[in-house]
Amino acid sequence: MSRVAKKPIALPKGVECKIADNGVTVKGPKGTLVLAQMHGVEIGMQGSEVTLKSTDPNTTKYAGTARALLANMVKGVSDGYQKKLELVGVGYRAALQGKDLNLTLGFSHPVVFHAPEGITITVPTQTEVLIAGADKQRVGEVAAKIRAFRPPEPYKGKGVRYSGERISLKEAKKA
Repeated sequence: MSRVAKKPIALPKGVECKIADNGVTVKGPKGTLVLAQMHGVEIGMQGSEVTLKSTDPNTTKYAGTARALLANMVKGVSDGYQKKLELVGVGYRAALQGKDLNLTLGFSHPVVFHAPEGITITVPTQTEVLIAGADKQRVGEVAAKIRAFRPPEPYKGKGVRYSGERISLKEAKKA
């Protein structure tokens, strides 16, 4: 069995885990997440720890994946996840209009992004966007969708980038 799957998942205070035939529900202060039952993986509770065990030798690879997904869910409902985006470029700015993110990215029109359910978007400054939520996959997906409107270009580095992302700049052509 996977080494990752052997490690139990400790549940912090305020987090509940309910195991049913069709999957696992994790409930905490930041929300509720559901993981569908994976074939060949048995999920059990021992006190305040969740353990996973592979039931079939052909499906041991799923046990580590299920454990990683479950651990991310536990962390998400207790602490939450967040991604920070930076807008780099002259005139590039972001503003919130209700739950919608209004981006000015050098196009002839403003780009409006509707925040999906369970995702919170905040704009601390005009050139920073903070995406937060309980589901790690959805937070990353929303950040990638916003970044895709204007990815960083390789000559000047203008565009929407992740905080801390390093863009290797190319040298311009010489005449």
